[in-house]
Amino acid sequence: MLGKGKKKIQLGRSKPSLMSPILVFSVITGYFLLLIVISHFTSRNATNETFFTGNRASPWYLVAFGMIGASLSGVTFISIPGQVGNNEFSYFQIVLGYLLGYAVISYILMPLYYRLKLVSIYTFLGERFGDVTYKLGSFIFLVSQTMGASLRLFLAAGVLQIAFFDAFGVPFAITVIVTIALIWLYTYRAGIKTIVWTDTLQTFFMLLSVIITIVLVGRELNLSGTELISAISESDYSQIFYWEWKESNFFFKQFLSGAFIAICMTGLDQNMMQKNLTCRNLPEAQKNVNWFSIILVPVNLLFLGLGALLYLYLQQKGLTDLGSFQLVDGTYQNTDDLYPILAVKNFPVLAGVVFLLGITAASFSSADSALTALTTAFCVDFLKIEQRPRESRKRTRLMVHIAFSIVMALVIIVFKIVNDRSVITAVFVIAGYTYGPLLGLFSFGMYSKWKVPDKWVPLILLSPILTYIINLNSPEWLGGYKFGFEIIILNGAITFMILYLLRFLEVKRQKAEVKS
Repeated sequence: MLGKGKKKIQLGRSKPSLMSPILVFSVITGYFLLLIVISHFTSRNATNETFFTGNRASPWYLVAFGMIGASLSGVTFISIPGQVGNNEFSYFQIVLGYLLGYAVISYILMPLYYRLKLVSIYTFLGERFGDVTYKLGSFIFLVSQTMGASLRLFLAAGVLQIAFFDAFGVPFAITVIVTIALIWLYTYRAGIKTIVWTDTLQTFFMLLSVIITIVLVGRELNLSGTELISAISESDYSQIFYWEWKESNFFFKQFLSGAFIAICMTGLDQNMMQKNLTCRNLPEAQKNVNWFSIILVPVNLLFLGLGALLYLYLQQKGLTDLGSFQLVDGTYQNTDDLYPILAVKNFPVLAGVVFLLGITAASFSSADSALTALTTAFCVDFLKIEQRPRESRKRTRLMVHIAFSIVMALVIIVFKIVNDRSVITAVFVIAGYTYGPLLGLFSFGMYSKWKVPDKWVPLILLSPILTYIINLNSPEWLGGYKFGFEIIILNGAITFMILYLLRFLEVKRQKAEVKS
């Protein structure tokens, strides 16, 4: 039986890459040729309506399956297995919260979006508050999605750098530019219509990859199917539930965080909702969300199980030098590098090829739709593209598409320079501070009929600042309490209170005018 516990692992020397650059190039080239073929067939007779809404003709089951890849992305593919060494299976508490969040999306948000026939979901804010709030909501999304999508794509670029570009001394910045250019190439014509189909393919490759990797690692450890499950469940990495209320991994903190992360990062996110709004009608869109949320639970368990196996593999093989991935004072550093290093340099060639396909599919399935959503939000919300002369619309959309591609490349390069944490942590931290105001805005707009002066709504941007200050001092101010990802709830609540205060001051001003 395999030994337990991360303290017994001696990190050691990895092997040179088992995958030749030519093999890596062949795999990536073949994969993107397949995506371009799909793009060719889905972009026939494409219009701006096709790019933005897919002509509202997408089968719900394709959208549901494709959303798995877009939701998980390369962050889950690499970060979740890597984090198991430090956090065990505590992430699964967040996954359970997703179920509650997706139920809210299905039965509260989706009916609203379909009733209003929205292309950009932030149009709701314009109808409820005014044009300033409408543009503010879309701007918050643009900032958050640009950051989040760039960090997800950062992982794919990093793997391509390790597996291929390093062999030729190509700088990371060039790798990023090539990566984003490939995405632009197969999305620029038909946008969301192409993505509904490519995401389906990419989800398939991602799930196939993790299943094959688990089987191959099991063989390396001489474990059969039932022995694999036993080894994972009996290891020190399999603990799911934590009940110390002051800690950031406390169950109810994680569960509620998961619910609100789902609501904000899917239900209030133009990227994810744009796919749902391509379904033929509301019942089909709801079936899509419901089935997607159910499938997401066992899929996340697969990734966590893979993480436990990777650490058990380290333990049994006695590796002592994995480069950037290290054990320092009982805590693993640079855990995002564990899976790529093992797959490319230690596992059999088949495992490396499978990993390469999986991470490429996982990363691009979220990045391509994000690029399309950013283009859609800016064109619809800020440029009012449908009000422009017909002959200029396509050119405008292409220019915006290119501009956001450049911005994403710059964000990835900067993150490479300053990053000191796992990408999934960075994504959720950014989401906590950027999606919180959207949570407060939509909640206030949907569950109250109070009027707020549209021109003063930008004051809600104080909310992330106040949230940061409270988070920084919470152990001292709140009896040792430490915020985790539930910081998004605090941010949303502060936004709601700011809006209520603005409403209160406006009512007071109106009464004073009446008296005078």
